[in-house]
Amino acid sequence: MHVPLWVWVITVLGITAIIVADLVWADRRPHTVSMREATAWVLLYVGLAGAFCLGLLLTAGSRPAGEFLAGYITEYSLSVDNLFVFVILLSRFAVPAVSQHKVLLIGIAISLVLRAAFIAAGTAAVNAFEWVFYIFGALLIYTAIKLAVQGEEEEEADFHNGRLVRMMRRVVPTSGEYDGSKLTTRVDGRRMFTPMVVVVLAIGAANVVFALDSIPAIFGLTQAGFLVFTANAFALMGLRQLYFLLGGLLDRLIYLSYGLAVVLGFIGVKLILEAMESEGLNDIGPVHLPHIGIVASLAFIAATLTVTSVASVAGSRARTREPEPARWND
Repeated sequence: MHVPLWVWVITVLGITAIIVADLVWADRRPHTVSMREATAWVLLYVGLAGAFCLGLLLTAGSRPAGEFLAGYITEYSLSVDNLFVFVILLSRFAVPAVSQHKVLLIGIAISLVLRAAFIAAGTAAVNAFEWVFYIFGALLIYTAIKLAVQGEEEEEADFHNGRLVRMMRRVVPTSGEYDGSKLTTRVDGRRMFTPMVVVVLAIGAANVVFALDSIPAIFGLTQAGFLVFTANAFALMGLRQLYFLLGGLLDRLIYLSYGLAVVLGFIGVKLILEAMESEGLNDIGPVHLPHIGIVASLAFIAATLTVTSVASVAGSRARTREPEPARWND
C-alpha cells in the first residue's frame, strides 16, 4: 500500500492536534472523570477510528479498510491488558483522581512516539527480510503460551518488584509529595519533579513493553506501515478513556488473558503460514496449508473476544454467588 507523504503529514498532524487539545483541556480543567464522561469520550474515539476506516474504504478499497479494522480491534484488545498495570501504578503512587487523566494522557503520548520508532523499524525489517515473519510468528506463539500458563497474577507481581520505578527515582530528582497536577515544584527553593513525572515515565515504559507483543501481532494482519501506525494511534488514544470507563469492571475480566493468548497464537500461526506461502512451502506433500484472509482473521478475533468477555462476566458472577465455606465451632 503506497501512501503519499502529504497523507502521512496530515494524519500525524491530525493525531497530534487531538492529543494536544486533549492535554490542554485536561490541564486547564483537572477533575475526576465520571462514568458518563468516560463513555462519551470512548464513543468519540471509537467513532473517529470508524470514520478513518470509512475514509480508507472510500479512498483505498476494502482490503486496507479491513486490515486497519482488524489491526485496530486487535491493538485495542491487547491494550486492555495495559489497564491492569495502570491500576497498579496509579494506586501504588496514590495519584489524585483529578490528576489521573493528565498522567495517563502524557504517558500514552510518550509511548505513541516510541511505538512509532518500533513500527518504522519493523516495517523496514519486514520489507527487507521475509524470514522476519518466522521470528514474529514464533514470538507471538511463545507469548501466547506464556500468557495462557501464567495469566495476569504473575505479571502484576513482577511489576510490583518496582525495579524500573526505583531506577527512575534515582535518575529523576523527585519530591515526596504531589503539587496538584504539576510536573515540577519547589522544595526548599530547589526545583524538583513531582512523583507525577515518575508515574508518567512508568506508564510510558509499560506501554513500550507491551508493544513488543502487540506490534508483531498487527504485522500479522497488515504489513503496511501506515495502517500499523494509525491502528496503534487510535487504539492508544482511546485507551485512557477506556481506563475510566471500565474501572472496577477489570476484575471481572477473569478470562481475558486466555482470550488474548488465543488471539496472539492465531496471529502467530497466520504469520508463519504467510511466510511459508511466500516461499512456496505451503504444499507439504498431499497437504495444502490454508491461506487465512483478513475477513477470516477479523471474524476469528471478534468471535474470540466476544466469547472471552461473555465467559468472563458469567464466571465472575458465578464466583460472587458462591456461598462461603461453613465454619464449625470448636
